[in-house]
Amino acid sequence: MDIRGKNALVLGGFGLVGNAVCRELLAHEPARLIVASLKRSESDQAIAELKAAFPNSKTKFLSAWGDIFVRAEWQEAENPPRNAILADPAKRKVLINDIVDELNDEILSASLLYQLITGKAEGLDGEPAHIVVDAINTSTGVAYQNIYAYARKLQSEIAKGNPETNWPDEIEQLLASLYIPQLVRHIQIMHEAMLEAGTQAYVKVGTSGTGGMGLNIPYTHGEEKPSRVLMSKAALAGAQSLLTFLMARTPGGPTVVKEFKPTALIAWKEIGYGKISRGGKDFMLYDCPPEQALPLNDANLAPSGEFGAATGKAMEAVYINTGENGLFAAGDFAAITSYGQMEFVTPEEIAFNVVREIMGGNTGRDIVAALDSAVMGPSFRAGTLRDSALRRLRELSEQHGESVAFEILGPPRMSKLMFEAFLLKQEYGNKMGNALADTPEQMAAKLEARVGSDAKLRQEMISVGLPILLSDGQRILRGPVVKSENAHNGWVDLTVANMAQWQQRLQGIRAMVKEQLSGSDSSSRYDRAYSSVREWADDDRFEIGEMAGWVAINEDEGRRGKQ
Repeated sequence: MDIRGKNALVLGGFGLVGNAVCRELLAHEPARLIVASLKRSESDQAIAELKAAFPNSKTKFLSAWGDIFVRAEWQEAENPPRNAILADPAKRKVLINDIVDELNDEILSASLLYQLITGKAEGLDGEPAHIVVDAINTSTGVAYQNIYAYARKLQSEIAKGNPETNWPDEIEQLLASLYIPQLVRHIQIMHEAMLEAGTQAYVKVGTSGTGGMGLNIPYTHGEEKPSRVLMSKAALAGAQSLLTFLMARTPGGPTVVKEFKPTALIAWKEIGYGKISRGGKDFMLYDCPPEQALPLNDANLAPSGEFGAATGKAMEAVYINTGENGLFAAGDFAAITSYGQMEFVTPEEIAFNVVREIMGGNTGRDIVAALDSAVMGPSFRAGTLRDSALRRLRELSEQHGESVAFEILGPPRMSKLMFEAFLLKQEYGNKMGNALADTPEQMAAKLEARVGSDAKLRQEMISVGLPILLSDGQRILRGPVVKSENAHNGWVDLTVANMAQWQQRLQGIRAMVKEQLSGSDSSSRYDRAYSSVREWADDDRFEIGEMAGWVAINEDEGRRGKQ
């Protein structure tokens, strides 16, 4: 696609890769470039540096900031808000609901991520993003919440048996740190926001979690090798890649969906001399001369405490700034990039590939395309055998009666559609035209009578968890289990309104069959998926599974994105 004149949003735009992507995008003159970062000072600094580097650019620069995993209303300009949210019982409950509840309009519209993509965030003037580049290390942000530490804390509280322990508080802290629900909700919001915004390209810059190394990685921030937190980061990175792969297979979303996964240390931003800090805090110098040596015992081996004498000075040294990975000493950098270790790749190389793919180039580095080419999809052999299997199922059905749905496939809506189609098939002699000759009121009355007289069929429906809503819409027949809360999603619905909807479906299916069997076009243009069309038979028989599939595609937008 052409970047010129488009609105581009770069999430993580202050970071090493995000900043390089901004620079690469600016060479192609987007109309607007929104640089989003965790802190306001970061995004403002990134904008200032970009303006200085591109003084003649016609692109409008916009700064955005905040934690995209929480609500817009909770943001703080310089302090990531998560700790404050978790410390506030009322906000914490809302956060948990935002993560684990079914996604609804209120949760979606409150999300900062949604507001950034749709242009509804403060200062974005309602202009949606046509291009979204996500350079945030999502898996690090989620996995480093460290569910293992929360679990240990809970185990300690259980062992103490302290009656004053606030268990609701402790459990909520654990729920708020669950990895997969957070990632799933993040992807849901990302996808829904881009659908609304009409986003044309989404590119994720992901991670392998280990810089391309294996489970023997030496760099784990601790003695445990491999670190469970590091492995969780890698697992989440893989999970996000597969969710991105599924997003790329979803019709109606961005035309371009890509992911790049650098598997090496990404470096570098700056080489210099000065104060050494981590997480915004300087490393302060302490001293412990030989005359103050401590006896070697457990008390003096505590991981932290009032040990050493403060000098009041901050550490200063030569460093290389590797962006999100922090400051490395010369020795650190030499060790981690040495041949056979993590080695490294530059942010400019990543950014070049990102922008090239957005513009339609083929870099060979997009892992979504790699997954597409590597996964095993439907096969010619399976397609041939499908007809054989269906033929044998029909033979056995003639002997023993037709099996409709067991509610094992899921969701209940699919089973309910098949049972409704089967009722129509039984009542109208396997001819759609017969059903269309009746009024919806007549259809509803006839199907209710059939349900009343056919105990075996009635028992099958209610026994697999599908209640039967009678034609008056006021009474139901049910068994011990009900698998859905409403008629649309999982009740066999005998109301007049639903019969009218079935008549519309039957008309649509018959029109499809007629069009595909017309003598004017016998080419490969049509899928010819419906049984009668596949057999070149001009009839209008009921095929309950095919009809449920037709509804899934034409009403529920559930068509497979890759053929």
